[in-house]
Amino acid sequence: MNPTALVRRMPLHVFLLVFAFIWVVPTLGLLITSFRSPGDIVASGWWTTLPRLFDVGQFSLDNYRAVLTQEGLGLAFRNSIFISVPATALSVIVASLAAYGFACLGFVGRRPLFVLVVALMVVPLQMTFIPVLPVYRWLRLGGTYPGIWLAHTAYGLPLTTFLMHSFMSGLPKDIFDSASIDGAGPLTTFWRIVMPISVPAVASVFIFQFLWIWNDLLVALVYVGATPDVAPLTVAVANLVTNRGQNWELLTAAAFITMALPLVVFFSLQRYFVRGILAGSVKG
Repeated sequence: MNPTALVRRMPLHVFLLVFAFIWVVPTLGLLITSFRSPGDIVASGWWTTLPRLFDVGQFSLDNYRAVLTQEGLGLAFRNSIFISVPATALSVIVASLAAYGFACLGFVGRRPLFVLVVALMVVPLQMTFIPVLPVYRWLRLGGTYPGIWLAHTAYGLPLTTFLMHSFMSGLPKDIFDSASIDGAGPLTTFWRIVMPISVPAVASVFIFQFLWIWNDLLVALVYVGATPDVAPLTVAVANLVTNRGQNWELLTAAAFITMALPLVVFFSLQRYFVRGILAGSVKG
């Protein structure tokens, strides 16, 4: 690399290293504390463990066992998966179909309708609870998986549609002309051509939507409540925080359980995430 360019980029590299350090240190502290006994936590800070980090005998899984069995986070973890995965998949499919219609199909009023859909992003969630909850009560969707799936899908559609539209609007029009000449209909073109090309964008939208649903507390608390059979991790951890004036070592284990799956999802789809973010940034 050119030394001049290296010197010019040095401040950026230093900033990224500092930012990564600030993010990693609390996460490392949380992870180490979650494996320590209550007596060790009270006696010394987590950083005193670093010199003996590879001494397996000083760590224990008791906090995780207590949280997953006695505190019910095992059931809450399952509920979060049952909520997040179907709701994310439904959001991505509906948003992809909507973006395909807005970007690739010509119909009267598509631009005003697209602007209206995107404008819904500025509507606060709290404003929708009063008109929507009576409908949920009438349809008996409150406290059920289909109810929370529909809620998350509806609230996520404006953003996911906008992101997918940004990618699909940059696809070459020759693709659709060729598909039409070969006799492919709109749905065939969508499933056979557009979706395979849009894999990076779909992965990016999937990550955004999955992380939002997994970390959501407000929507889950309103539409599901504290029902143990359906309540996700965020509700269970919030109840754990409320009930714990002591034994807070359990909170570290619970917090890291909530972080584990999102980190796996993000790093698994990271290469698609970067490609998807950059895909719709340049036209032509």
